[in-house]
Amino acid sequence: MGATLVIVPGWRDSGPGHWQSLWAERVEGALRVQQDNWITPSRSSWVASVASTILSAPGPVVVAAHSLGAVAVSHLPEEAAARIQGALLVAPADPERRAVLSDFAPVPYARLPYRSVLVASTNDPFCPVRLAGAYARAWGSEFVRLPEAGHINIESGHGEWPLGIALLQSLAGEPGFTVRPAAQSQLLETA
Repeated sequence: MGATLVIVPGWRDSGPGHWQSLWAERVEGALRVQQDNWITPSRSSWVASVASTILSAPGPVVVAAHSLGAVAVSHLPEEAAARIQGALLVAPADPERRAVLSDFAPVPYARLPYRSVLVASTNDPFCPVRLAGAYARAWGSEFVRLPEAGHINIESGHGEWPLGIALLQSLAGEPGFTVRPAAQSQLLETA
């Protein structure tokens, strides 16, 4: 049995067409974290929801976190972090830039106890690439810097996002994740 994919959306959730939403539909056995309040996030509540989802998985997990979700993952308690095999941390937020996110500051600057890949863009409006690089160094993450990729979301043209799937599979190890083709997941929705 391989790892379970745990999808951790960011502030305001990830809507239809976002790579996280597509992966939730297409990756066999994926779990998606739900939050009580997507608009006014509370660190304690969000971190508890992420931890609960991870701990409910039937074995090791690989996390795919976006924006504030990546920052929430950095705050996880040891018990939940111990279940993580790897984490894809995409376009992390800077909680000090927006008052509504300030409960997540300060962001922990401690090495994560699992393999992680942090993907950031040179023109992300929610986190300067230099700060994302500082997170990557502090967390011990491999750093993938994308030129002019925006917030790496649907608005910046990242729907299917094949590079993300490849990075995710590199974290999953053998046997990897079973990813249904896009056409197959659309057929399942209409059935």
